[in-house]
Amino acid sequence: MDGIYSVLEAILPLEAFRFDFMKNALLAVLLLTPLLGLLGTMAVNHQMAFFSDALGHSALTGIGLGIILGLRNDLVAMLVFGIIWAVMICLIKQSGSASTDTIISVFSSTSVAAGLLILARGGKFAKYSSLLIGDILAVTPTDLLYLLLALAGTVVLWIILYNALLLTSVDSFLARSRGVPTRLIECGFVVLVAVAVMLSIRWVGVMLINALLILPAAAGRNLARTSRQHAAWSVGIAMVSGITGLTAAFYLDTSAGATIVLISALLYAVSLMIRNIRK
Repeated sequence: MDGIYSVLEAILPLEAFRFDFMKNALLAVLLLTPLLGLLGTMAVNHQMAFFSDALGHSALTGIGLGIILGLRNDLVAMLVFGIIWAVMICLIKQSGSASTDTIISVFSSTSVAAGLLILARGGKFAKYSSLLIGDILAVTPTDLLYLLLALAGTVVLWIILYNALLLTSVDSFLARSRGVPTRLIECGFVVLVAVAVMLSIRWVGVMLINALLILPAAAGRNLARTSRQHAAWSVGIAMVSGITGLTAAFYLDTSAGATIVLISALLYAVSLMIRNIRK
C-alpha cells in the first residue's frame, strides 16, 4: 500500500491526503463511484430509480436476521438477504401483478420496518445507526480489496451483458424476439446492484446509497447522445463528485457521504441547464 499512497500524494499534494485514513477513503471513492456509476445507468434506463433504496433498507433486515441466526459477519448476512430480496422484487415485477414503483415501495417499507423491529429490541439500535449515514473514513485495506474485486467482476459482467441489458431496457418484446433471455438478464442485473449496494452500504449509508447510484446516471443522461456516452458521463460525474466531495468534507468538517451527494446534485442541476440550452 505504501507505493499506492506515494502515488496519491504526488497526484493530490493536499494536506487532506497526508493521512492514511483519507488515502483509504479516496481509494474507496475511486472504486465505488465507477461501480455505482455503471450500474446507475441501467437502473435509470429500466426505470428502477428507487430500487437501490429498497435494497439499502433491506441491509437492516439482513443484519437483524444474521443476529437471530447467529452469523458473526454482518456483510455475509447483508449480501445473502440483499440478493434474495432483489430476486424477489425482480420476480414479482416480471409477474406484472403491480407497477414497478409500487413493488419497490412495498419491499422498501417492509424491509426497513422489519430491520428496525429486530435491531431496536432492548434499545440496541444505536449500535447500528451508523449504517444510516455510513462512514467512508473507516475503510480498511481489506475492504478496498473487496471493492476492487466487486468492481472487476462488475466490469467483466457489464461487458458480457451490456447489449442484452440495453436491448431489454429499450424494448423487452424485441429482445425476446431476438432470443435474449430477458427475465434472466433482469434478475442478473438486480443481483449485481444488490451486491454493489451491500458492499457500499457501510461507507455510503442507507440514506445516501440511492442518490449516489442515480444522480450521476441521471446527470449523464442529460449530457449523453448515445448509450456509451451515457455510461462514460455517469462514471466521470460520479468520480468527480466523489473526489470533490471527499476533499470538501475534510476541510469543511462535514459528512463525506452527504457532501458527495450534494456535489452530485449540483452537477445534475448543471447538466439539466446544459440540456435545456441544447434544446
